[in-house]
Order: sequence, then C-alpha cells, then structure tokens
Amino acid sequence: MTTHSEQETADAGRRLAAELHAGSVVLLIGDLGAGKTAFTRGLAEGLGIQPDDVSSPTFTIVQEYRGGRLPMYHVDLYRLNDAREIDDLGLEEITADGVLAIEWAEKMPRPVRGAIVVRLTHVADDVRNLTIQLPDYPITPSPNSGFHSDR
Repeated sequence: MTTHSEQETADAGRRLAAELHAGSVVLLIGDLGAGKTAFTRGLAEGLGIQPDDVSSPTFTIVQEYRGGRLPMYHVDLYRLNDAREIDDLGLEEITADGVLAIEWAEKMPRPVRGAIVVRLTHVADDVRNLTIQLPDYPITPSPNSGFHSDR
C-alpha cells in the first residue's frame, strides 16, 4: 500500500491494531524517516492509547503505554548492535499481556515466530510504501481491514 502523508501512515497502523491481540508482535523495518514511529502511533491509537504519548524510544530502548484495550510495548533497536543486548531485553516475556512493536526489527538476532512484518520505504517527500506481511497464524484479518496474507 502507498501512503501520502504521516496521517495516512498512522491510519494504516490504526487499521492493523484492530486485528491485534495479547501476544501480537509487529516488526517494523525501514530506514531512518521511513515512518516507523508514525505507524506505531497509529497502532497505539487503534489500541485506544493516546497517540501523542508515543515517541521513538531510541534512548530508552523500551517504552510501555497503557490505557487502551491492551498495553503496547514499543521497542527501538537502533542503538543496539549486539545480539546479547537484544536478548537481555527479555522481549519474549513482555509480549504475553500486550502488543509488542519493534522498530529496527532487522536487528533481531533470530526470526520471531508468528510476527507481523511491516516494511516501510520512503519514496518521496511524504510518500511511503508499506508492505504488511501477516503470519500464517494467529490472526485472521477481518474482511474489511484491507490486509491480507502474502502467502
């Protein structure tokens, strides 16, 4: 899908959020400025969390947001370059009760089974291409969500 503004990128995240449940993992992949944080703001809004509260956790690494139908854990791996540092975050443990959104997910030391992969590419000015790859499980998108599996 192609978005033409930060708001449209956030809207895509908001639509995806309707399909998420406790334990969902969203891996965000894209260069600097590709729209990962805008998409994550949309996820938060779709979960009932104030989108204005969401900022890139580049220096804190993990931010937790509550107040919606599910908590959201927002992780930014940009500054981490060692697989052990990423493993030490204990990401597997924090996903059980909420949604985990990971920016710079290409740095993950191993694949995350059942994760949704969102690839964002900056095309020009405010134009972004988004590719959303749903897992074979555990979600089944509703017919009106606009999302489909790449299988």
